[in-house]
Amino acid sequence: MNIRAVAHLISFMLIGLALAMLFCMGIAVWSDDPAAAVRALGLSGGIVVICGSLLWFFTRGPIELSRRDGFGIVTFGWLAAAVAGALPYLLSGVIAHPVSAFFESMSGLTTTGASVLTDLEGISRGILFWRALTHFFGGMGVLILVVAIIPFLGIGGMQIYRAEMPGPSKDRLSPRITTTAKLLWAVYVAMCIVQACLLMLGGMSVFDAFCHAFATMATGGFSTRSQSVGAFNSVYIEIVTIIFMFLAGVNFSLHYRTVTGNWRAYFRDTEFRFYCLVWLTACVLLSGITWRTIYGGLGQALRAGFFQGTAILTTTGFVTEDFDLWPAAARTILVILMFFGGCAGSTGGGMKHLRILIVIKNILREIHLFMRPQAVVKVKVGGRTLSDSAISNITAFVILFLLMFAVNTLLMTFFTPDLKTALSSVIATMGNIGPGLGGVGPMVNYAEIPEAGKMLLSFCMLLGRLEMYTVLIVFLPGFWKR
Repeated sequence: MNIRAVAHLISFMLIGLALAMLFCMGIAVWSDDPAAAVRALGLSGGIVVICGSLLWFFTRGPIELSRRDGFGIVTFGWLAAAVAGALPYLLSGVIAHPVSAFFESMSGLTTTGASVLTDLEGISRGILFWRALTHFFGGMGVLILVVAIIPFLGIGGMQIYRAEMPGPSKDRLSPRITTTAKLLWAVYVAMCIVQACLLMLGGMSVFDAFCHAFATMATGGFSTRSQSVGAFNSVYIEIVTIIFMFLAGVNFSLHYRTVTGNWRAYFRDTEFRFYCLVWLTACVLLSGITWRTIYGGLGQALRAGFFQGTAILTTTGFVTEDFDLWPAAARTILVILMFFGGCAGSTGGGMKHLRILIVIKNILREIHLFMRPQAVVKVKVGGRTLSDSAISNITAFVILFLLMFAVNTLLMTFFTPDLKTALSSVIATMGNIGPGLGGVGPMVNYAEIPEAGKMLLSFCMLLGRLEMYTVLIVFLPGFWKR
């Protein structure tokens, strides 16, 4: 790995985060926040900009990135961003322990939405806006933003794009990777603005609207209220949020193609059709199960079922209901949805619908071949035949995901009071969802998890957001060789 080049690219990211912290300091001043919050954001921004500038100065030189360097930049860049992002929480006193502050920061950047904070209404607006901005940067990828604004990366930008962009396929909207990054960010920002405007029409303040839009489009789930979206008790706000959560779980290249005139792009996409089928089936089942067992009317059951089903499937993690009190069948459906996540190329976490669809098709092929060994059966997606190597890679990813889930669940049993909490906390962080069941359910948070458990779950968040290989490869001795 070219350590100098990796550190140089990370320096740009740190300087960008520092400027965002200083912007949040302006929000704190404008909101008449306590002086401690203003000082914390200003000091955090100053520390990070100095560190980033020094790192930039001492690592100057030609930038030539290999595939390994791309993995290094993404993995260590996200770790550096999480450390830097923890400073406002620590210096303001909002979070006292460094591990908990790192957990909150990592949760924001990986768009997990798991939190250790309780009384959100008592926290300064500047700190809350910084918390929302970590979602905003992490949703499309903070390093994809670096690729978009730095013109000299060349082929090195593609290495970063491949390592950070979620999903088995990396759609390029333009031959130039910097143009692709700019287009994706433009669609992302535009959708955030549209949602924020619609939320304001529903009675949200400008501050609340943008914080929730950032959390929705990033499929993050951080709210400005302790009771999440449920605090607003508005059918209109919930419908708007459902629509944009659903859109955030879709491949952003489809959004771009649609707004540029290709109106059939959505329904020509096999993964999108599968995503719609899973979403509609799950939400209808959740509504049916909770109707009459939890809620008195069908309307209330549909409202709760579609909101929570969409929030969990897309890995957004917003809450309007205590779904930990739902019947076992409904909770089981929610846990299954945590593994699915969004589509490839979306801001959602999980294993991605495309991978699951391909695994299902491959299983059906193997069953067919078991009956007729001489038959020639191909796995096709979107009219294209997949190679055996592509199927093998996707199957290996799914197996690795399940293996890491099992290992981390075993480890978490040492830090949680019961298996339900251990299991759901791992999939809720690996899938970048946020709320789980039991001790990390929708009406509580991760504050009671021991610090060692929070570090393990922070690792799970990074694993899930960077889709495992990018993180695990740095543990191989060969990765460090020049």
